[in-house]
Amino acid sequence: MKPKANPPLHEQELLERAHQLAGLSLGDIANDAEIAVPTSLRKEKGWIGLLLEHVLGATAGTQAKPDFDELGIELKTIPIDFTGKPLETTFVSVAPLMGLVGATWQTSHVCHKLARVLWVPIVSEKHLAIKDRIVATPFIWSPSEEQASLLANDWQELTDMIVLGEVEKISGKYGQVLQLRPKAANSQAKTKAFDKDGNLFMTLPRGFYLKTQFTHELIKQHLRTN
Repeated sequence: MKPKANPPLHEQELLERAHQLAGLSLGDIANDAEIAVPTSLRKEKGWIGLLLEHVLGATAGTQAKPDFDELGIELKTIPIDFTGKPLETTFVSVAPLMGLVGATWQTSHVCHKLARVLWVPIVSEKHLAIKDRIVATPFIWSPSEEQASLLANDWQELTDMIVLGEVEKISGKYGQVLQLRPKAANSQAKTKAFDKDGNLFMTLPRGFYLKTQFTHELIKQHLRTN
């Protein structure tokens, strides 16, 4: 494995580095970095993100802060089909299920993670081997006033339900652009939460995810401006 790239000094340098990957396959990028390509992502779900963090010079590692911490920019890969449509929802952050009384959107992990994002769409049709998946044109985004309002409203609705002990009632139908759903390596992983009577119980960890309709709009907007 080649050493990780030096951190980019500014946003434009990061974007230029990312644009140099456009049109390359993951196999090309991994070979240049001397990193082995897995045949399946089932046990290495975060491999693509880790590969791009390595070649782009991300600094946060596993810490709970933006991937390019000095720039305040989060890296998000997004699998798309040949038409640019996202193939799955996008994980944003783990959802705390306790200690939320008095929490605000502005101080939430979700707000911080989505403040400035480098999106790297990757053509990932089912028939493509991981090494043959192609990086499309990356772009940097911050939520518009309207998008931030939608995200904040969804976060507030979902957080209120957690605080009221209704976490088990939450399904993917809640939220216009943001959803809450189980996030665990397996069904044995459990975390503490409160029920509606204020009693502690164990439940699956939850994560916040961006719905595909939302990320599809971001990609379409990006395509229109390029």
